[in-house]
Amino acid sequence: MTQDKTPLPSADHRGTQVALIFALVTERLSTYYEHGVWLTPAQGATRAGEWLGRTKRALPLPVRRHLSELSDQLARQIASTLSREAGLYAAHELTESLDPNYRSELALSVMAQCEAVFDASGPLDDAST
Repeated sequence: MTQDKTPLPSADHRGTQVALIFALVTERLSTYYEHGVWLTPAQGATRAGEWLGRTKRALPLPVRRHLSELSDQLARQIASTLSREAGLYAAHELTESLDPNYRSELALSVMAQCEAVFDASGPLDDAST
């Protein structure tokens, strides 16, 4: 078995940040539907740091907070359109789709929403990073 030696994109790469929003949306929905509570922005920023740390990447705290806030907005928007049963299914489906070998139309749709939210938010100004 050969291991892929392709370097990971930097944490400030657009795709990485969109993927981070997706992972946070997934975690937020899972927590909400399983425990009935929303992660706080600080908890989201911490989870973002943990996610980045697993891939040996980092982002400044203001950027992690910004991405956490974007994920919170999107997760709440998604939850407002789902029944509890549908939300549990969606959270499970999104969690499964964190595995790159798992294909999901729902995950592709949510990823597109993550891209749109990220693109609409505009760049953080340099003073905040």
